[in-house]
Amino acid sequence: MTRRGWAYFVAVGVIWGLPYLLIRISVREISPPLLVFIRTGGASLVLVPLAAARGALVPAIRRWRALLAYTVAELAIPWVFLFNAERRLPSSLSGLLVAAVPLVAAVLAWSTRSEHVDLRRVAGLVVGITGVGVLVGFSVAGSQLLSVLSLGAVVVGYAIGPWLVDHRLRGVPPLGVIAWSVLLCAIGYAPAALLELPARPLSASVIESAAALTVVCTIVGFLLFFALISEVGAMRATLVTYVNPAIAVVLGVAVLGEHFGPATAAGFVLVLGGCYLASRPPRRAARLPASAAASAAASAAVDEGVEGTSAPVDDDMNGDVGSAGAPGTVLSP
Repeated sequence: MTRRGWAYFVAVGVIWGLPYLLIRISVREISPPLLVFIRTGGASLVLVPLAAARGALVPAIRRWRALLAYTVAELAIPWVFLFNAERRLPSSLSGLLVAAVPLVAAVLAWSTRSEHVDLRRVAGLVVGITGVGVLVGFSVAGSQLLSVLSLGAVVVGYAIGPWLVDHRLRGVPPLGVIAWSVLLCAIGYAPAALLELPARPLSASVIESAAALTVVCTIVGFLLFFALISEVGAMRATLVTYVNPAIAVVLGVAVLGEHFGPATAAGFVLVLGGCYLASRPPRRAARLPASAAASAAASAAVDEGVEGTSAPVDDDMNGDVGSAGAPGTVLSP
């Protein structure tokens, strides 16, 4: 990996580990629907004109049904559920539980017969689920169970979204998909946002967190992720999935003083280890000749969210969106 590639990788890993902390602070004074509107509405002000200038909007809207389904699965439902859950759950725990997305993505890929199942991937699924059980059993209070269940909707949505990208939006410019998605989501949440405007002025920390969530974690995060894919390829780019939870834990403990005990550490290792095994390409692909393996990877690429194999992408943001993630890759938390 080049120096520029490493720079993009570290930047995206940090930027997409930040949202859990920023969400936790923001929802102290901003309702989840309003925060979704702020994040998507603000992002659309930059991403939509950029996508229009690159000619990426028209190709995306031609598949409006799949685009709408992706928006609901990847943004509209997961974000409001995640924001609501973080009113009660520590940001670090939320980040760790959402890290289980590759497990659901693997099950989805297997159930639709879009990927081969081998013993290693089944073992990864078992290990990952065990990790989730450890986190829930030892780190969650009874009053927090409903919030944990709502994160289940987040995880499922983050797994379905990329699957839709690969099977229903293949060949569509990724920038166009993201631009339309944030715009549609903002329009959908506008009525609820208007009904839940704050009754008192927001504190400086909340304003700064909401702004950073919009500008840094959404606008800059997406653009850097596209640049990372162009620099190192989709396969390596998806490895950032394993960095995000670590950043979320470090920030939650360091900034908010959240607890991180032995059970949380064990669950963290099990979840990430299980995700790694479950999202690895089947062993039989490694035995193919180089040319055949490249062809197989290109044709069998299957998708934050919690977004494996992935096909190569074009060298700009107008490339094949089907290559923008691998199974279980979360494009943005």
